Amino acid sequence: MARVRAALYLDFDNVFSGLIKQDPDVAIRFAKEPAAWLARLTASLTVDGPRRWLVVRCYMNPGGWVPNPDPEASPPRLYYSQFRPFFVNAGFEVIDCPRLTHTKNAADIRMVVDAVDALADPVVYEEFVIASGDSDMTPLLVRLRRSDRRTTIVSPSDAAEAFVAVADRLITSQELLELVQGEPVETDEEPPEGPAAVVAEAPVSYEQFRDLVRWRYEATTAPLNLASLAHDLRRQLGPSVDETNWFGFGGFVRGLESLGLAHAKFSNHFVWDESRHDPPESSGGSGPAPEPVGRLSALLSLPRLPREMWPDVYQALAEYAADHHFNLTEATRWARDRLAENGVDVSRASIAFVTRGTAFGGAPLYRQPPPVAEEIATAFADNVLNRAEAASIALTDEESAEVREWLGAAKEA
Repeated sequence: MARVRAALYLDFDNVFSGLIKQDPDVAIRFAKEPAAWLARLTASLTVDGPRRWLVVRCYMNPGGWVPNPDPEASPPRLYYSQFRPFFVNAGFEVIDCPRLTHTKNAADIRMVVDAVDALADPVVYEEFVIASGDSDMTPLLVRLRRSDRRTTIVSPSDAAEAFVAVADRLITSQELLELVQGEPVETDEEPPEGPAAVVAEAPVSYEQFRDLVRWRYEATTAPLNLASLAHDLRRQLGPSVDETNWFGFGGFVRGLESLGLAHAKFSNHFVWDESRHDPPESSGGSGPAPEPVGRLSALLSLPRLPREMWPDVYQALAEYAADHHFNLTEATRWARDRLAENGVDVSRASIAFVTRGTAFGGAPLYRQPPPVAEEIATAFADNVLNRAEAASIALTDEESAEVREWLGAAKEA
């Protein structure tokens, strides 16, 4: 297969400072093992095929630092300069970008200038990978798109919608952390067309999946809860489920649909045989989301979860934080499975959104002592409203209170 000629521009300060707020241990692996994750990025999360890196640049403020996440460690600061040799040895061209003002270095400007200069090179770079969560890069992506180049964003935080909309692909912080750890990268994206070809790549596992589902479907006397069914199948089929992202179909429901189950009907939470089963009763739920919540879902990608699900998510994350050494990718997987055991269907992407918001809101799950569910809820809601303010989304005090109430973080009067 022909490789895509690619250029990588990494704003180290932006990416590292974002990752370390979410998962300090893996963030440090990111900084110390760039050769490993760069090799994995060559063939993972691609747009048009595996990449051939022609330009690999790291823009770093050598005097920059973040507080050591271990308050008892010495020194109390992690200086970025200590990670410089790891990137040099991994083949990166490291560009020093010291601060020009009290808070700003020139990394973003240098990246823009270098990327635009690359458009004039005799070599045609087919894909530009921009590792930064800075939405100021949006005009650069527009310029690259106008030149018919593919663009991929690697963002350590919840990137602005306008920034994401211009790119061909977004690599989230969770996906990046999975790459750093060498884990299979799960995605909620639509799979490529032609599922029959995908099935042929793993016929044994797919046949086991098909047989187990059909047995459960034909034996049940009532609608099957999708979250519980997915959890049971993961336990029975093992890691092949996540390694193949449901055998190449990109999601559990799409995998079920590929089986052609007789008379199957699907809702958000159930599958049933309409010739044998009564449709599942509506849970009553919380009704449609209030207008301010819908606005934040549209403009900030706030997960569209029913109101009654939010406390379940906070509780699952609190239980994980209390009982485990924190790892973000493990936390989102564990919480998803714990919720599924209780019949609550929430995607890992939605759970990851909450963990990021909680970390940036001031209650990271790795904190000691670990945050309880109420603290997680408050930190997450604070972050959502802070992001709304930063994005100039005007909310009245009443609307902000409505958002907090929907998210299960209402402030006591």
